[in-house]
Amino acid sequence: MMNATLFDATSKRPTEFGRIFPPDPEWLARQEPEEILFPDLPIIDPHHHLWDLPGLRYMLDDLVADAGSGHNVVGTVFADCLSMYRADGPAHFRPVGETEFALGVSAMSRSGQFGPTRAVAGIVGHADLGLGAAVEDVLQAHVQAGNGRFKGIRFAASWDASPAITNSHPGSRPHMLAEPNVREGLRKLAGMGLTYDSWTYFTQLDELADAADAVPDLRIIMNHCGGPLGYGPYGQDKDAHFNRWKAGVLAVAQRPNVVCKLGGVLGRGAAYDYIHAAVPPTSQELAEAWRPWFETCIEAFGPSRCMFESNFPVEKMGTGWAVLWNAFKRIAARASEDERRELFAGTARRVYQLEV
Repeated sequence: MMNATLFDATSKRPTEFGRIFPPDPEWLARQEPEEILFPDLPIIDPHHHLWDLPGLRYMLDDLVADAGSGHNVVGTVFADCLSMYRADGPAHFRPVGETEFALGVSAMSRSGQFGPTRAVAGIVGHADLGLGAAVEDVLQAHVQAGNGRFKGIRFAASWDASPAITNSHPGSRPHMLAEPNVREGLRKLAGMGLTYDSWTYFTQLDELADAADAVPDLRIIMNHCGGPLGYGPYGQDKDAHFNRWKAGVLAVAQRPNVVCKLGGVLGRGAAYDYIHAAVPPTSQELAEAWRPWFETCIEAFGPSRCMFESNFPVEKMGTGWAVLWNAFKRIAARASEDERRELFAGTARRVYQLEV
């Protein structure tokens, strides 16, 4: 289940940055309709969630409704969100239930009855890398349950000392990526040819760089632009925090085994106030708010090591799908056609070895 400190089903609109709340359909309906930019450009969304929580349901029908809003979404990758874990059995095997659930959704999508988008063409699950070498049994169970769709795990190490930030996953603690057992778990991932989705805050990017050096044959996907923060203690002196974030991104980008997901900065980055805005933003407004982060990442990693992500339904707190992807396309408007194809589908297809 979702971390209770992050989710509030009682609030119609968000009240704090960094928390997940049910999107407000009435507010989202006020978003100005936009013509779809580059409508034929193929998109693989490499990072979305599916869950059925009290007050917040986002399942296949919701995803295909969003994906069908005009952009050419050919496939998606499901990302771990503590959803549908097994209710019993050994605790370390319970996350395998999420892969079983996601495979069922993938099978529904492949029936063609839910539109042309091949939802959940890849599955990123969860396993506790703190198990060390013993995590291999859990990974094997995921592989078997995923029937070719399971690609790797996300192991969130995002931790901050400030109670205003909150930690995104239970069990997050300082310096997790340096723990010997976790390093051994990373090596097991690499040995099995699986990917590692890393979710850290920008203050921990040096730790991610060290982990990439320690396991150079592991394919690492840095989530959410490296985790910039713009609220709590990071709501002041933003230029200094941006410069620290940028230095961390540049350092991580020097590790050739790391790629970057571009997105997921709405709630944590807090670049615009979706909490009090009378109407949702335009794609132009989003592009201008996010451009410094996204362009820094693209310049550091290059288009062949970057991929735009929706992070839906989390980003749906502040924008609709059509406008979100228009914002991404505005940011990439000066890229060549080949570079756009990498940013919107090619990198995701290659990194996750997708057949879409």
